Amino acid sequence: QVQLVESGGGLVQPGGSLRLSCAASGSFFGRMGWYRQAPGKQRELVATITRDGSTNYADSVKGRFTISRDNAKNTVDLQMNSPKPVDTAVYYCYARKIVGGLDYWGQGTQVTVSS
Repeated sequence: QVQLVESGGGLVQPGGSLRLSCAASGSFFGRMGWYRQAPGKQRELVATITRDGSTNYADSVKGRFTISRDNAKNTVDLQMNSPKPVDTAVYYCYARKIVGGLDYWGQGTQVTVSS
């Protein structure tokens, strides 16, 4: 059974830093990443990373957020530097199974950027 468990959300001040982590289990995964959904808005891409380390970022977070993964541990992290209030959202971990191509989501973790 596939499970994605996020951790690391919370309250952070603008200009601070926060690290989100996601532990995946139950399969082997190709592309993994993070999406977010703010109140009243659609879920949007934050960043994704392939097994060989190729990354893709939303323009709004480029230069501030860094995605990384550990294939041996089946984990994917998001380092959030210099967050802004507009980054406030529920952040969801995402993973796509290598066999079958099914997509899986974590339960979400709240990130609030506020002074």
